[in-house]
Amino acid sequence: MRLTFLGTGSAMPTGTRFQSGLLLEDGSDRLLVDCGSGVLHALARTDVGYEGVDTVLLTHHHLDHVSDLDVFMKARWLAGETDLTIAGPPGTRDLIEGLLDLHDYMRGRLDLTIEEVGVDAPFALAGFDIEAMETRHSMSCFAYRFRTESEEPALVYSGDSEAFTELIEFADGAAVLVHDCSFPDDVDVSNHPTPAQLGTALDRAEATVGRVYLTHLYPHTEGRHEEMLDSIGAAYDGDVRFAADGLSVTIDPTAP
Repeated sequence: MRLTFLGTGSAMPTGTRFQSGLLLEDGSDRLLVDCGSGVLHALARTDVGYEGVDTVLLTHHHLDHVSDLDVFMKARWLAGETDLTIAGPPGTRDLIEGLLDLHDYMRGRLDLTIEEVGVDAPFALAGFDIEAMETRHSMSCFAYRFRTESEEPALVYSGDSEAFTELIEFADGAAVLVHDCSFPDDVDVSNHPTPAQLGTALDRAEATVGRVYLTHLYPHTEGRHEEMLDSIGAAYDGDVRFAADGLSVTIDPTAP
């Protein structure tokens, strides 16, 4: 499986990070996870391009995770692509119908499939086997666990969430955990974690995870990455790194 960070920023633009978006590739299978502002530009910079992705999975419906959806739909139509599947938590259908009501000339331009997923059972999407978990955020939001053909959990993406042990345990055995770490420790915040909170959750959870990538970075984190890593490291001695737009990594869940 290959993971490319299309956007690692937040609802407050920095000029250097697009909003939330991940591209997953496994052989010929491709999946876009979240589609915030700028993600379409980042996707166009990849070899896959927006022409090569016909499925989007949303963690939740905040603007910084969905604001390029209508742009994505129009770009695929103009490129001559006919199919698009958009999946996400309950309410996703209403979200897309609202966008089509606003931009009514897009209605019928694509063979559009809308799927609402839940936490009760695994589901398959774009060739990926996926499980969902409710996170702790200011609106309904799902974390996702992606498995490969080997049945090993390759990747877990927290979506937006506070740090808590059950979410880390959801990532048990994953080669890569992509986790929200929006602010440094001196920012009083709810619905997102600070480094100290994330480090404590990683330490207390009864789980083994591989590399942790920090994402959903507000401008408050700029210039403070080493300080934030030190804060996590005070409680947790695993491999933790900051994600960056354009970073692409190959995930091998069977590697030691």
